[in-house]
Amino acid sequence: MNTTSLSVTDIVKGSIVDTFTEQFAALTPLSVVVALVMGFLVGLIIALVYRRSYRGVLYSPSFAMTLVMMTLITTPVVMCIKSNIALSMGMVGALSIVRFRTAVKDPMDTAYMFWALTMGILLGAGLYVFIKVPSATSYLLVLHCDDSAMPAVQGVLSRIKYRRMRSKTVTQNGTEMTVEVRISERQDLVGQLLGIQGVYDATLVACQSEAGA
Repeated sequence: MNTTSLSVTDIVKGSIVDTFTEQFAALTPLSVVVALVMGFLVGLIIALVYRRSYRGVLYSPSFAMTLVMMTLITTPVVMCIKSNIALSMGMVGALSIVRFRTAVKDPMDTAYMFWALTMGILLGAGLYVFIKVPSATSYLLVLHCDDSAMPAVQGVLSRIKYRRMRSKTVTQNGTEMTVEVRISERQDLVGQLLGIQGVYDATLVACQSEAGA
């Protein structure tokens, strides 16, 4: 019985140690500094908004400082254990309970605390930008055409900044080639190619390039 208990305890301890080791190994000094600076700036913005919008009788500078500190504390906590969502939320919940044990006079104060906690969680998870910027997507272009259409096809492909030939097969019936290209969704590459006389068909297949794009 004792041997089994010790082995289970060792397994649990080893799992916890491995989890924290992996998390701390993934952290770099630059990422920690950036996250803390962002946490301080965001916490400062929240504190300034609280100060500007405060309509009570007595403004509390210590509560404004608490908002900044709450953002700063939550950010590194989530950074260290962000791969384990349950553990991260448990740690953040423990931090919030410490504050909630103190009586909250204004319900808006609770909203500001949740705001600070939420921003700390987002910054700790590395979500600095919430707007997705459209970017080029990698596709495999499969094309069948006559040899006479190749100059015009090459002219269309030359306007694409990133392109790489994957395969090219020349037969008596024409040319078949596969080209990796990176284009935005707004580019009508297939339409341009099908408008060339001698192009039989053109197909774009979404893919993941070797660079991970």
